Amino acid sequence: MMTKVRTVAAQGAMALIVLMGVGQQALAADPAQRYVAQDQGTVEASSPWQIRVRALGVKTNDSGYVGGIAGSNLSYSDTVTPEFDISYFFTENIAAELILATTYANVDGTGAIGALGNVGKVWVLPPTLTLQYHITHFGAFRPYVGAGLNYTVFYNQSVGSADALHVKNTFGAALQVGFDYMLDRHWGINVDVKKLFLEPDFTVKVAGTDLKGKAKLNPWLLGAGVTYRF
Repeated sequence: MMTKVRTVAAQGAMALIVLMGVGQQALAADPAQRYVAQDQGTVEASSPWQIRVRALGVKTNDSGYVGGIAGSNLSYSDTVTPEFDISYFFTENIAAELILATTYANVDGTGAIGALGNVGKVWVLPPTLTLQYHITHFGAFRPYVGAGLNYTVFYNQSVGSADALHVKNTFGAALQVGFDYMLDRHWGINVDVKKLFLEPDFTVKVAGTDLKGKAKLNPWLLGAGVTYRF
């Protein structure tokens, strides 16, 4: 009887040793193989920080006016520029994104002030902060929407046909929609569209006369690039 008990105990100890060995092998496995999302088996990143580099097309709305001149209008050049953004994920669904880019706009008079031609040129720095909601139910495909605030700085302002030009810095709202397609736990492809509601006031001097007006830029920002999740 005692021999049988010792045999059973030995078998139990051996089974425990085998299980412990299997458990240690599982813990020693590649962390990337264990870090799997619960929804669609998509590999998640281990850091809340993310960056993107995009090519950004800036498509402005050709609208505006010079006060006191009926039928006056303005048009602006469209540009393509590099853009960098950084995001912080509070959860897998909620993130904040800050975009940084700079570009320029040539300002032309149209309508009743078309004879002015090129009024001037301004450089634009529009840092934009948005709060985003990311949808994580589609595996590697991660669409998102966002809304936030923009503060645009106008600098290096130069004149064309005008004697002087000053565009005032201004705040504006921002809306956003886009998606990331993650190639692995770090790298992905991004497409992003933003709408900025941007209507700065300006002053311009023409033939010695000071005039005021509003530039209704309201640009679309169309971006595509690369995502990296730390």
